[in-house]
Amino acid sequence: MRLLLVEDDIHLSETLRRDLSRAGFAVDVARNGVDAAHLGEVEPYDLVVLDLGLPDKSGLDVLRGWRAAGNTVPVLVLTARDAWHERVDGFKAGADDYVGKPFHFEELAARLAALSRRSRGRLPQRLAVDGWVLDEARQMLVHDDGREEALTAIEFRMLRCFLQRPGDVLSKTWLMEHIYDGAHDADSNVIEVYVNRLRRKMGSELITTRRGQGYVLEGTRAA
Repeated sequence: MRLLLVEDDIHLSETLRRDLSRAGFAVDVARNGVDAAHLGEVEPYDLVVLDLGLPDKSGLDVLRGWRAAGNTVPVLVLTARDAWHERVDGFKAGADDYVGKPFHFEELAARLAALSRRSRGRLPQRLAVDGWVLDEARQMLVHDDGREEALTAIEFRMLRCFLQRPGDVLSKTWLMEHIYDGAHDADSNVIEVYVNRLRRKMGSELITTRRGQGYVLEGTRAA
């Protein structure tokens, strides 16, 4: 999943970028409200972590602008502001969740996972298909028969996209937009390489090709 992190504290933003990347997100960073507003308008993010106290334009104004423009991206507000009325203002502006500073990264990651599930129509706790389970904590594939397959960072992001949208046609362009951050200029042929790697690990029949359209995850998803 591709995530926009909006945080003006350089140390905190770099720490969070590192930890979120390790957790399997493709992370773009904005350190002021103007850049954040623009990125949220032009890039297809799956989640946003948004600080409120930003230079140039406040986080609340950024959020209000997105919602006014019809942008429904799930937004988790990250702030040191503790007053209850400020939280109410955030929810009225369109925030989906709140985490106060200081915080534990594990809580932030858990809240992002829950927010993603809610936004996708209550995805199951386990992402699984035809006996394969995606172990998100270890970023590995585990089969019911005990087999395990290690995944690279890109393989993990790509497989999570497929498992969240079983039966949907995912184009190469869509996959590139959601598994790479803005710093990467991936070639569409790279997507085919990683799809073939997943097929070798899971079985060639699980991810099928739709000519001129993209790829589809077939099989039976666990309830």
